[in-house]
Amino acid sequence: MIIDKANAALDAVYTADTPEALAQAYAAWAATYDSETASLGYLLPFLIAAWVARHVPSGEGPLLDAGCGTGLSGPSLKALGYHDIAGLDLSAEMLDIAGSRQAYSELKQVMLGGPLPWPDGYFRGFFSTGVFTISHAPASGLHELVRITRKGGHAIFTVRDQVFASGGFQATFDELEQAKKWRPVEESPWFRCYAIAEPEALVKTFVFEVV
Repeated sequence: MIIDKANAALDAVYTADTPEALAQAYAAWAATYDSETASLGYLLPFLIAAWVARHVPSGEGPLLDAGCGTGLSGPSLKALGYHDIAGLDLSAEMLDIAGSRQAYSELKQVMLGGPLPWPDGYFRGFFSTGVFTISHAPASGLHELVRITRKGGHAIFTVRDQVFASGGFQATFDELEQAKKWRPVEESPWFRCYAIAEPEALVKTFVFEVV
């Protein structure tokens, strides 16, 4: 059953204990990722477009899809008039599929948490869904994402409930605010990642303005 396969794949990525293991899990999942996450009712890659459109007018500069996976967000944003979107992901196999969507101007294989290959203030904003979650990108990765976002730009991303406290996200938020690197703009309530399965899997969307 497709939902069972999707749940098994989720278990594999959530239990990966090294970046290499996570990349291998996504390499194995890439070909069926879209159909299997759709079977779970995965909302985030499409819903994030609403927050982007609310805060970032189209045509104001490049956006970064940080942890773009197979690129599910790109076509939705392209349809809304965003035509300069870069993507990064740790999985070459996922990036191959993202490239086939013809919605991204640039794609790079890189993992969040380390240095990013763009200069200071390059992007008008970044968005990220399903990346700050179990066994994935650390909260510390936000520092580099803020560095490559211009002043007045926006940081728009989800965080999974199970890692928000244990992963030190509030402490990172406070560090960046106290350093006058960003200010809070919007915070959603906790809501379901999946419309069909995994009713206990909750995320929150955060929006900050880089200053």
